[in-house]
Amino acid sequence: MKKKALIIGGSGGLSGRLAALAKEEYEVWAVTRGQRPLGDGIHLLKADRNEPENFRKTILEADTTWDIVFDCICMNERHALQDLDVFPGVTKRLVVISTDSVYDPLRKDTPQKEDGYFVEENGEPEALTYAGNKRRMEHVFMDSFSGTSLAVTLFRPGHIYGPGFLIGCYPEHSRQKELPQLILDKEPLSLVGGGIYLTQPIFVDDLANSMLDCADRQGTYNRIFCIGGPKAVENRTYYEIIGLLLDREVNIKEIPLTGYFEEHPEYSGHLCHRIYDLSALREAGVRLPDTPLETGLKKHLKSLGYL
Repeated sequence: MKKKALIIGGSGGLSGRLAALAKEEYEVWAVTRGQRPLGDGIHLLKADRNEPENFRKTILEADTTWDIVFDCICMNERHALQDLDVFPGVTKRLVVISTDSVYDPLRKDTPQKEDGYFVEENGEPEALTYAGNKRRMEHVFMDSFSGTSLAVTLFRPGHIYGPGFLIGCYPEHSRQKELPQLILDKEPLSLVGGGIYLTQPIFVDDLANSMLDCADRQGTYNRIFCIGGPKAVENRTYYEIIGLLLDREVNIKEIPLTGYFEEHPEYSGHLCHRIYDLSALREAGVRLPDTPLETGLKKHLKSLGYL
């Protein structure tokens, strides 16, 4: 008999691939708003997590105990508190996606370990940045590590790429639908600082497989892990690889770094090195990401209809 897994979100870029890969080992349920189709054989639990009573009622009325719950859309402290309220009654294992954006971009290490300086903000979720909300979410779980029946693992990925995502990892060509066509048309790409910061993109299937692999590894219980792809490259290299795959030379136009951070605070988490020390993950015995960037970007472009 297969084990049972519940995915919060199940039709998004990461959650959709996680659901597809999880089906090899688990019978899979997914909580979504029902606005996008799920993969074959996945049980739909239709609910909006921002409607707490409906979310709780939908999960409890499924009358199921899951071996593991994966929360791919835990965005703030309200969501984290919701997890700690609802899930202890239906599972003993929870895996949550955070982000490397929780690190203070002006004080990041190279490579970054799990400890460090963080974006710390106060206020209601509506008033906080993405990074501030994710960090407050982390605090809720960290405060619960010794006081809940759940064994919780959090992952902090940087740039996730692959089928299900828009392509592009750096301003001003980040998550841009038209990026491949710009390269095909030989249009210059404008990258802040010429794209010289280091980055460690992770292929979506690699992240999903690491999440699945950590399920029964006790060394991951009640811990947070950095995670990234197998190799760090300059951001500009990401675009140059896309050009090679499309048989085009990429012409990069440099946007001056000076003043850009202040004018575009929404990109602050990008204007720094984004590379990680994966030794803690390795020591915990978790499967490490191994898809080369060239291979992953080729699959990404194919999924977008360009190869």
